[in-house]
Amino acid sequence: MKIELNNNKVFFNIGQNQTEIHPIWLRERVREEKYLDKNNDQRLFDPSFLDNINIENANINADILELTFNDGVTSKFKISKLTSEFLDSENLVNTVKQTNWDSSLKNKPTYNFKENFYESKEMYEMLKSFYEYGFVIIKNVPTKNNYIVNFANSIGSIRPTNFGEYFDVKSVPNPNDLAYTSLALSPHTDNPYRKPVPCIQLLHCIENEVNGGFSTLVDGFKVAAHLKKNNPEYFNILTKIKVNFKFTDKNVVLENKGELIELDEKGYFKQIRFSTRLDYVPVLKKKELDLYYKARKKISDFYNSNKFRIEFKLIPGDIIMMDNHRLLHGRTAYDTNEGKRFLQGCYIDHDSSEGKLRHLKRKFSL
Repeated sequence: MKIELNNNKVFFNIGQNQTEIHPIWLRERVREEKYLDKNNDQRLFDPSFLDNINIENANINADILELTFNDGVTSKFKISKLTSEFLDSENLVNTVKQTNWDSSLKNKPTYNFKENFYESKEMYEMLKSFYEYGFVIIKNVPTKNNYIVNFANSIGSIRPTNFGEYFDVKSVPNPNDLAYTSLALSPHTDNPYRKPVPCIQLLHCIENEVNGGFSTLVDGFKVAAHLKKNNPEYFNILTKIKVNFKFTDKNVVLENKGELIELDEKGYFKQIRFSTRLDYVPVLKKKELDLYYKARKKISDFYNSNKFRIEFKLIPGDIIMMDNHRLLHGRTAYDTNEGKRFLQGCYIDHDSSEGKLRHLKRKFSL
């Protein structure tokens, strides 16, 4: 991978493939103070006005590419920065190797909360682990009421919902969600009825005196890959049919549609949705629905199997942070007569955690 010059044209080479870099693409990336606000990296010019831009002179000196454009602008570029953008390695999250796991996962990614944790290298490593495994556990967090708000806001802005800025997870009379009971909850993703679906859920254990109430996690991407390999017909239909998800209480009716396995434009896993308490399958031909229901049953069996599910007990001071677009979570039933089980939760979005990760990488020159 390297930058080369030929007749005042700039080329990017990867192996045998050579691509000319467009002069306007380079011109709009000039970083001199006259053209870029150093406080926020926003351009001080409008690149959409650029036209008929050519390179009049080009030189390479070590990691520096110096260009003079035909509009009189001369600028220096770091070649390493240009190549990282070409390779999309500036997308820090994409550079984190994803580890898909099942019940054989030996060591859960765990970090200890400490003073100044929010701006520490440990926070950076914690966020990298989050993107690798889809979840992390932070221990020894103060068990103060509403402390989850402080922790979440240290990463990015909380995303409020109809449940509030944060919500209490405990058994209450006449709940508007089964999460607020002592019943077992099978593996599910949260809030598939929202537009957009919340990306990250945080749960803070304040009290846990009961014998049951174990937390369960499943890596939805691991299960989807297993289904694709072993039951491709089931996999295909779950990536095609959009299911309606609906939430209703006395104050609001929320609806959204989506596939149980959503793929991106390259065919990679983008989002898992699964909440059979809330899904409404569209009216389709019987043959198609026969296949769909078999596929949903199969993936549900995987989600609930000991092969893919891990189970553990949160203790007071634990925060679990999990990717709601990748992981399914649940809990075992518990008896309220044994004592209290009290968690507080909230949501943040991926741009918050990604932005914090980039900030800490820049801060520590990592």
